[in-house]
Amino acid sequence: MAQHDYNIANASFPTVRSDINDVLSAINTSNSGTSRPSGAVAGTIWLDTSGGATAHILKFYDGGADINLATINTTANTVDFTDSSVTFDIVNDTSPQLGGQLDVNGNAIGDGTLELLKFSETGSAVNEFTIANASTGNNPVLSATGGDTNVGIEFTTKGTGTIKFNDLAYIPQQALTSSSNAVAWDTQAKPNAYHLTTENTTFSAPTNAVEGAFICVEINYNGSHTIAFNTIFEFAGSTAPTFTSADGKTDILVFKYNGAIWQEVGRTLNLSES
Repeated sequence: MAQHDYNIANASFPTVRSDINDVLSAINTSNSGTSRPSGAVAGTIWLDTSGGATAHILKFYDGGADINLATINTTANTVDFTDSSVTFDIVNDTSPQLGGQLDVNGNAIGDGTLELLKFSETGSAVNEFTIANASTGNNPVLSATGGDTNVGIEFTTKGTGTIKFNDLAYIPQQALTSSSNAVAWDTQAKPNAYHLTTENTTFSAPTNAVEGAFICVEINYNGSHTIAFNTIFEFAGSTAPTFTSADGKTDILVFKYNGAIWQEVGRTLNLSES
């Protein structure tokens, strides 16, 4: 380790040669020393060794003061960029790796949105999953947003592992409306539905049915309207119930899809509307 004033004075050859060797030594050791080199000018980078082998500090002299660039630990062979003004990115690293656990120090990654990509064998992104902060409240949102037209999310445990919910899990209730005396029901989008009657109506064959799926509908009567169901709905005893069809009353029905028909698994009729 060495420093030099970078001034080669006129002298005899052996002296000049020695001076040149000292300059090269300073360059070769990154101007190492316990204080700033005497010949430092704006733009000089030097290594402050006053902290010992575990805390060498790489500094940039701006002509008036030294700016810390990094702390180098030659014992652990690590470099820490510690100054808040130092930033970096990994845009040119096509396969970045972590050497340990990622600690975000209470901060979010980017704007709080985490995107997870699944790649095909050709390397193109086919599915994209996003975990983002909700626009209101504190509920993060997990959604499938890219790649294929229809993308699902599947959770699979290992061995005898289970999926545990420590708090309430629910499916938001969504409205179904009737048009031309028929109710169209997309069971993928609205598995837990309610219908406020406006006319005599029939529930058409649901779309996007998946074997093993459960759906529920709450029918609120806003008048003495009649209700019927497509034949794809199978009721207990193969007979549809006598629906309440009275203003201010509510019927609730639950069905399970077996791959061919929607089988009734529960009903509660003639509730007071609330």
